[in-house]
Amino acid sequence: MYKRFQELMVKIADVNYATAVLMWDQETYMPKDGEHYRSQQISTLSGIAHDLFTSKELIELVATLQEDASLNEDQKLNVVETARVLNKKKKLTTAFVMEMSTTVSETFMAWQKAKQNNAVEDYLIHLEKLVLLKREEASLIGYKTHPYDALIDEYELGMTVLELDKLFEDVKVGMKKLLDKINAQPQVKDDCMRQSFDAKKQWTLGIELLKRMGYNFDAGRQDISSHPFTTSFSAQDVRVTTRIAEDDIANMIWSCIHEGGHALYEQGLPASNYGMPAGEAISLGVHESQSRLWENNVGRQLPFWKANYSYLQETFPDQLGHLSLSDFYKAMNKVEPSFIRTESDEITYHFHIMIRYEIEKKLIDGSLEVKDVKKIWDQMYKEYMNIEITDDRKGILQDVHWSHGSFGYFPTYSLGSFYAAQYFEKACKDLPELETEISKGNNQPLLDWLRINIHVHGKKYTAAELCKMVTGQDLDLSFFMNYAEKKYGEIYGF
Repeated sequence: MYKRFQELMVKIADVNYATAVLMWDQETYMPKDGEHYRSQQISTLSGIAHDLFTSKELIELVATLQEDASLNEDQKLNVVETARVLNKKKKLTTAFVMEMSTTVSETFMAWQKAKQNNAVEDYLIHLEKLVLLKREEASLIGYKTHPYDALIDEYELGMTVLELDKLFEDVKVGMKKLLDKINAQPQVKDDCMRQSFDAKKQWTLGIELLKRMGYNFDAGRQDISSHPFTTSFSAQDVRVTTRIAEDDIANMIWSCIHEGGHALYEQGLPASNYGMPAGEAISLGVHESQSRLWENNVGRQLPFWKANYSYLQETFPDQLGHLSLSDFYKAMNKVEPSFIRTESDEITYHFHIMIRYEIEKKLIDGSLEVKDVKKIWDQMYKEYMNIEITDDRKGILQDVHWSHGSFGYFPTYSLGSFYAAQYFEKACKDLPELETEISKGNNQPLLDWLRINIHVHGKKYTAAELCKMVTGQDLDLSFFMNYAEKKYGEIYGF
């Protein structure tokens, strides 16, 4: 009976990953005229996957297997987790799933055009329809306190608005105090990052950085997209994209390292559990912990660049050949309010997240309508970071997430940063020579530690359980704040 359950789950995974390939192509290579039928194709496959998952046969198999005492630990996990997800999916009709899929595809393509043309109006028309569907989805799934809880649960199981509100209030206070200390000191210079950097050379540099992190190109590839992302079709096919700006090398470097962190997690999941919960990532918060750990706790630190800066200088001798590693390190860690979330520093980054969280929470509970989003976005950037939005591509159009229907996703970026600081401190305690090895260009000890402690478990634990198991403590903001105080105190001299 379990074998039949596994056969069905693998079949569903095949359909879902086939859909994911079409969506990857939609964001990378699809010709413009393919838009209409691509939306239809994705919608059809989404409907098929939903029908298979909510079929009478699978429902009955799951119900029976939950009473089967002969199942091993992984098998029990697969059944219990499938039952949990199935309980939600049964509440959505196939027609609703297909409508959502079509609307997401159309909204995504509207977002691409709007960003290209800096014209937000048509995008907002599509986004309004999508928000109405997300409100309906929250209502259909059900929630105890706030409709947003139903959506964030998809990305961070068990997390609630009540918990997030408290966390972000603490974040706001802590980050503001740290930012005030930084602002009281002379600002560091980062002009070196904004010179003319040839796109082809940047591309080669990004590939090399991914290799040095341990990314397996025999099980993946990198491409260009409007918004960098990682997608997986199995542990043997995990793809990343990057974005290159010839006048800003930081854009490419940290998008490659960030997405590389996501990809290393996916490549480290147990391939033997393809299509099953035991072979899937725990949560988006844990997923973001992997990308933020590599991007910030490794990629924005001196040890990593002691090993890699000479290669960067060799690639761009005219731009960086004269610049000391110390000055490059300070430049990459300049703290200053900015427009673009993905290009922001480690401190102001969380103000970007808080703005998005507050907006999408209100969109879902109906206290904010889509027609007012741009106005509120611009007001909050003025209030939180004292910057004026004069270009929507640097404002409401910069992120792809809402066009994907990913409401509830943004908080996981901050959660990921906080998990990352806690995990990395534990890794350094377990591996006293870790930073020395990284400075020699040997990232394998860290990757091995992450494989053993994080990647291999699939969904065996919740994010909270994993954090306590690995670090001995619940998620604690103080790990990040202590890390940030020490790092930026040294850079800015306070």
